[in-house]
Amino acid sequence: MASDKKITVQQTGSPIGRPAAQRATLIGLGLNKIGRQSVLEDTPSVRGMIAKVAHMVRVVEAN
Repeated sequence: MASDKKITVQQTGSPIGRPAAQRATLIGLGLNKIGRQSVLEDTPSVRGMIAKVAHMVRVVEAN
């Protein structure tokens, strides 16, 4: 069953000099430039991805 909750994630840091896995995680979240925002479903897998790159993103709003 798909989650109806949405969260907005904004990229705040640069992936330059970061491991390839972290760059891939940002792309998986729909981010690739500082300031970009992405609206995603609030699922455990998305939360895990956010936790992996928490130093480069912030959650703007959680409904």
